[in-house]
Amino acid sequence: MTGPGGGTAPRRLVVLRHAKSAWPDGVPDHERPLAPRGLRDAPAAGRALAAAGQVPDLALCSTAARARGTWELAAAEWDSPPPVRFDPRLYGAGVPGLLEVVHEAPPEVGTLLLVGHNPGLGELVLGLAGDGPDDILDEVRLKFPTSAIAVLDWHGPGWRALAAGTALLTSMTVPRGRKPREG
Repeated sequence: MTGPGGGTAPRRLVVLRHAKSAWPDGVPDHERPLAPRGLRDAPAAGRALAAAGQVPDLALCSTAARARGTWELAAAEWDSPPPVRFDPRLYGAGVPGLLEVVHEAPPEVGTLLLVGHNPGLGELVLGLAGDGPDDILDEVRLKFPTSAIAVLDWHGPGWRALAAGTALLTSMTVPRGRKPREG
């Protein structure tokens, strides 16, 4: 992927933590569904990504029910959702496992969305961010809540080159859906 003048075009990694999940009795962690707040927040995340011009070329998503539900509701907000790969390695993965999956993304992908879980996602964002505004870095250090979206930009020849400290953390948002009005 080359940019104007033959240089390396910027790539973007969008990291989305799954929306708020429920804790029903007797349901294994992997199968926990979205809670009512999660059902409102996931579409809000999709709208936020569309409004920011950050709809991905490819999505990589954990196989956990709450991550799949977040992906489906967010992607439903886009005119043309990208392909998605559901990868069981993303469930409960730490930074090395997350990077392994990201490194497998095709080199022609300019914007990659990663949908998964904490603490791995927050640690990945901080590990990759070699730079960024201190207030955003501090916010991620403090908490990477459900439905949080972190955007990292970097210049590299392909996703295999993404490594610790090579990206710029450009934003973090936490979209929230509105509760229906009662009465």
